[in-house]
Amino acid sequence: MIEILKAILFGVVEGITEWLPISSTGHMILLDEIVKLDVSEEFYSMFQVVIQLGAILAVVLIFWNKIWPFGKKDNKAPLSKTGLGRWIKTDIFVLWFHILASCVPAAIVGILWDDLFEELFYNPTCVALALIVFGVAFIIVETRKAGHSAKINSVADITYTTAFLIGMFQLIAAIFPGTSRSGATIVGALIIGVARTVAAEYTFYLAIPVMLGASLLKIAKFGLHFTAMEATILLVGMVVAFAVSMFVIKFLMDYIKKHDFKVFGWYRIALGLLVLACGLLGVI
Repeated sequence: MIEILKAILFGVVEGITEWLPISSTGHMILLDEIVKLDVSEEFYSMFQVVIQLGAILAVVLIFWNKIWPFGKKDNKAPLSKTGLGRWIKTDIFVLWFHILASCVPAAIVGILWDDLFEELFYNPTCVALALIVFGVAFIIVETRKAGHSAKINSVADITYTTAFLIGMFQLIAAIFPGTSRSGATIVGALIIGVARTVAAEYTFYLAIPVMLGASLLKIAKFGLHFTAMEATILLVGMVVAFAVSMFVIKFLMDYIKKHDFKVFGWYRIALGLLVLACGLLGVI
């Protein structure tokens, strides 16, 4: 029962931090320093990534009508006016092609060097430094953007060039835990002129193939030989992450319509400094 309660806690942290630009991986690493799951290192390495599948499902359900490329209803750009083409939404297919372009840099690096980066950078000190650096970046970018209009005000306006540039920022998060995948892509999008709400929405879409691919890669490396307890822990974590994500995604989209991302920057800096202090004191 204690391990199930721990899994619930991990699910709550994942559901909150996956979508807020404050680093889910960083928080999961820090939580593991405080609340240890009674599992093998191999299972935990897989668990902290695959638990994201619950969060992915929340995105799929909330944005289903905007990401599913088939159906006659609300088809603004059908492939043709008659036949099967009426069921194909070309604008959504273009969106997915852009998303795939954004995924290329992180996919290549992740497949080739995922284990190396995990060994080198998955520790409290690196997490703290990444939290602080990108916290400062959020504050600087938002300060410079104050009073300036965004160049890209809808997801449909994102080009292949813009998509690839956002993907390059996502690559930073693939290497350094604590950066935050959503944080890196949002900062990158803001820098190149994407509106806040569009940056956040595109980041949610981008998470689907990225997190699904990372999860499948981890499962493939771990295998399917779960014990009953391991399977229960993983399932509970995913379900809780899904439930919490449903709330957090809607909250963030409403929040950024009226506010900027500076508060998340200050939070990241404060948390990073706290982690460094705890490290110096030998607490973690």
